[in-house]
Order: sequence, then structure tokens, then C-alpha cells
Amino acid sequence: MSERWCHMSLQLKDLYDKFRDPATIKALAKLIGEEAKKLERPINVMEVCGGHTHTIMKYGLKQLLPESIEFIHGPGCPVCIMPKERIDHAYILAQQPDVILVTLGDMIKVPGSKGSLQDARSKGADVRFVYSPLDALKIAVENPDKTVIFFAIGFETTTPMTAALMDQAIERGLKNLLFHINHVTVPEVMKELIDSRDVHVDSYNNRIDAFIGPSHVSVIAGAKIYEPFPRAYHRPVVVSGFEPVDVMEGVLMLVKQFSEKRCELEVQYRRSVTYEGNLKAQAMINKYFEKRGLFKWRGLGNIPDSALKLRDEYAKFDAEKRYADILPKEEIEDHKLCICGDILRGMAKPTECQVFSTACKPSSPLGSCMVSSEGACAAYYKYGGVM
Repeated sequence: MSERWCHMSLQLKDLYDKFRDPATIKALAKLIGEEAKKLERPINVMEVCGGHTHTIMKYGLKQLLPESIEFIHGPGCPVCIMPKERIDHAYILAQQPDVILVTLGDMIKVPGSKGSLQDARSKGADVRFVYSPLDALKIAVENPDKTVIFFAIGFETTTPMTAALMDQAIERGLKNLLFHINHVTVPEVMKELIDSRDVHVDSYNNRIDAFIGPSHVSVIAGAKIYEPFPRAYHRPVVVSGFEPVDVMEGVLMLVKQFSEKRCELEVQYRRSVTYEGNLKAQAMINKYFEKRGLFKWRGLGNIPDSALKLRDEYAKFDAEKRYADILPKEEIEDHKLCICGDILRGMAKPTECQVFSTACKPSSPLGSCMVSSEGACAAYYKYGGVM
């Protein structure tokens, strides 16, 4: 067995090396530079996901591109955009008698107004961090005298796992497993970012000219979710993988669209992404969830239809409804010195924040962009020569 795993490990290493090959990256950079000479003006490319931001920073991709191509960092990740009041919900629920709060590990240090879940655990709350939502099932079965609340987060990528957890809980007849749903969806925030910028465009620097779409979201939802952007918003989208070769090829595809005066939806990550996506996963999601009217994104405000909630027929599993009397509804502002909102909107770089790398560090984050492993501030701190 050990020889088999060793062989598989070597195969994976070879695969990753292929998509991180310096010669390939430089060759793509050369092609991008040649194509960029045909551009009529500079272009701003927003990478929506923090995974792309970290790849860009870690491998120094920006330094390989001509000045006419600028990266704009987008919302980043579900942890980055979680508003303080939702974190407070988790904190308060964790403090309730006979409650075990379960969530994904990225949530441990995200600060709310009352503190983080790490703080709640240090005060005696039973907070457990898991790698898979299905681990909550085991916890609920092993603790029948406790109420287990799964604080669910994630883009379209992780939503099917929460739906699968719901499916298993119903099948097993579990009555002590509840859900606090915080799943958000990508296309709606992309529209919000375009609309909010188009109101006051005074130069190309305020524009989002194109998007690099996240591949993991698209594996589930399909590339079709980006169809409105080239058609209605006149912004091309290329769905790209997260390896440096993927990102560079995605940029090349976008630059070629501009030089050839095209505006289309294209898929660079063809090895996993299809137009329709995972129809079985989509059916599972639609079975248990429906759109919320509004959901507040940290730093971005309330965005219509940008998140999911449990359908009414599953209300008995809804922790927000079960504990409605103790969960605050007021919106809470971020730290006054933190400019995470502008960073999440792509209007500022982390280095423009006066507390970046001083009062705000990964060990003592003031804002969500520094907390998450996919946050833009964390990427700049780790790979920008600050450490």
C-alpha cells in the first residue's frame, strides 16, 4: 500500500510541476506581452477569488506582465465577506447551554464585535472545526443529548456538501442537528461590483474590464453562470484554474479577446469545468435551498439574491429561526481604520491601508482580508516582502 501511495504522490507532484513550470510561465508572459501591444488602452482584470490572488502574489505573475494589464483583487473568499453580525451569531450560538457549534476551520479567527470563535472556545464554548461538513453528522450522532449547529459557509463550491449533510441528517432521522446557512453566490456580487463602479467611472482605472472566474465554483455551477457578463455587461470572462500556468493562460485568453475585439465567455480550466456544471449537485442544492432576498457582504453592503437560505419546509433545521429571539439583527460596522471594504471591492490595494502590517497582521487581524488564508491582505503580507 505504501508503494502505491508513493507512486500516486509522485504522479501528483509531476502534475503540479507541469502547471508551475517556470519556462511555460515565461513563454506565456512573452505571448501576453506581444498580444498586449495590439491593445488600444490598458485593461483591468479582476480575479474574483482569493485563490487566484495568492497565486498571482506567490509566483510574482504581475511582475511578468506589461504595464497595460492590471490585476484588481475581488471579494476573495466566503470568510473575507462574512459580516460581523453573522460572526456574532456563531459566537452567541456557541455560548448557549448544551450547544456544540461546528464550522470549517477558516472561521476560527474571524473577528466579530464580540470576538472570534477562538475567543468563544477559550471561554468554555464547545466549538469544533472540521474539514468536511459531513463530520458534523458524526458529532451529532455521538452527542444525542446536545444540539449540534453547523455554521455553513462557502461559495457554490461547498454548498453541495451542506446539502449532502442535510440529506443524511433527514435520512437518519437526526433531530439534534441544526444549520446556520451563510452560503453566498458569485454572479450577483460580480454584477454589484460592475454596477457600483459604473456609477462614477472617471477613468479606465475605475473600471473592471474583464473577469477571471473561479474554477472551483464553476465545477459545481457551470460556466453558464457567467453568461450575462459578456452579453449584458460587455465584460469578457475566462474561467481559470488556480495554478500559475492556468492564470497566465487565462490572462492570455482575455488579452486576445480585447486585441481581436471580442467579448465572450471562455473556459481555460477545461480539464474540470463544463458549461452546465454538476447537475446532480445543483439538484441537491435546489432541493434544500432557495435565494435570500438580501445578504450583507462585509465591506460591500446588502446585495440582492446573493446568498442562500433553507427552504421553508426545512425550517425545523434552521438555527436562525430556532434561536431568533437571541440573535441580533442590527448591522455592525467594521473597524474605522480598516479599509477591507475598499479592498474587497477592488478599489484599493492592501498596502494602501494605514494599519496594514502594523496594527493589522495575521496574528492580530483587524479585518477579514487579513484573517482568511485567501484574503488579499494575507497574500500581500505573506508574499509581498513584508514578513
